[in-house]
Amino acid sequence: MDMAKDGGGPLDLIKLTTDKLSTDTVSDSVRCSSCGAISLFIGTTRDNFEGKRVVQLEYEAYAPMAESELKKICIEIRARWPSIRHICIHHRLGVVPITEASVIIGISSPHRSDSLEAVKYCIDTLKATVPIWKKEIYESEEPCWKENKECLWTGSGAGAKHADL
Repeated sequence: MDMAKDGGGPLDLIKLTTDKLSTDTVSDSVRCSSCGAISLFIGTTRDNFEGKRVVQLEYEAYAPMAESELKKICIEIRARWPSIRHICIHHRLGVVPITEASVIIGISSPHRSDSLEAVKYCIDTLKATVPIWKKEIYESEEPCWKENKECLWTGSGAGAKHADL
């Protein structure tokens, strides 16, 4: 099913859900006859972190703020890459088992370079600015809430600003 109609304007599709994510749904939602490129990023749950066996991840979010930040990312993408046609960002909340997708980003554009660059920008900015928190559940250790190394509000992000108080 082609959800992105060519007759309308560009679409920014954002979804936070506890349901299993679908690559086909994201890809189909950004499909467009005027675009020769659909770039996808799929972030999945891996089974290890720093030598520890991971059993699953759990995500929580402050949905209104997360959705607002995701909309800002779409605006920024369109300002940097004006040729981008459609943007779709789906992020899973709740339990995400090993190998399943936590986030899928799809972006279409007339040519591949813009959509590839925009997808990288999107995931990097999402991890740095969107209030979605990840808890790793280990096989033999206590669960651990993780912060993204890119996260700007924790003070550990590469772009973090430190103020003298």
